[in-house]
Amino acid sequence: MRSPLVFAAILIVLQFASISIVRSQTSYPKITKGKPVALFNGKNLDGWEGDPKSFRVQDGAIIGGSLDHDVPRNEFLCTHDQYGDFELKLRFKLIGTTANGGIQIRSQRVPNNNEVCGYQADLGDGYWGSLYDESRRNRTLIKPSDEVINNVLKRDQWNDYTIRCVGKRIQLWITGTMTVDYSEEDASLPQTGIIGLQIHGGKASECWYKNIVLTPLRLR
Repeated sequence: MRSPLVFAAILIVLQFASISIVRSQTSYPKITKGKPVALFNGKNLDGWEGDPKSFRVQDGAIIGGSLDHDVPRNEFLCTHDQYGDFELKLRFKLIGTTANGGIQIRSQRVPNNNEVCGYQADLGDGYWGSLYDESRRNRTLIKPSDEVINNVLKRDQWNDYTIRCVGKRIQLWITGTMTVDYSEEDASLPQTGIIGLQIHGGKASECWYKNIVLTPLRLR
């Protein structure tokens, strides 16, 4: 028969272990995934709004811009719906020596203007895989090294973009390699909004986007 002191010691150890387990579970919030939703049907621009002269559908992709003439200004094709926490996956391809585009997230249309305000998962030389704050702080918030981009980017070909937004955290991946892990410190900025596809104003160029699928996320 074991002494009462031994049982007391065992109880104390178990209590500390249970506290440790609870803390480890609550320190890392779990994320549940909803049902993936295709934002683009591959046939037309249902569910989107923007300048029909700047965006078209071809070969199962959304194309912004033109190779026949210069792009006069920034244009954005945007979802009607707004999203907060999500994982967005799509494929992109840029054509043209000065081509530039991006994917707006948690953004808003600027009233009576062609611009969109909010975070942008950027595309183009000097901006690949970076997070830009479009028409708000107007600067790159964080960017990967050139070495990272050169190792993963297939120029003039299809590439994969993954964008993950949960709470104040935004993460970006190109072809499975993380390029950005950013946490927003400004509590006044909205963390929900539309999703938009950009063609940047400039020389003749095209931005192609396809296989656009969004999976809602939430903390639990």
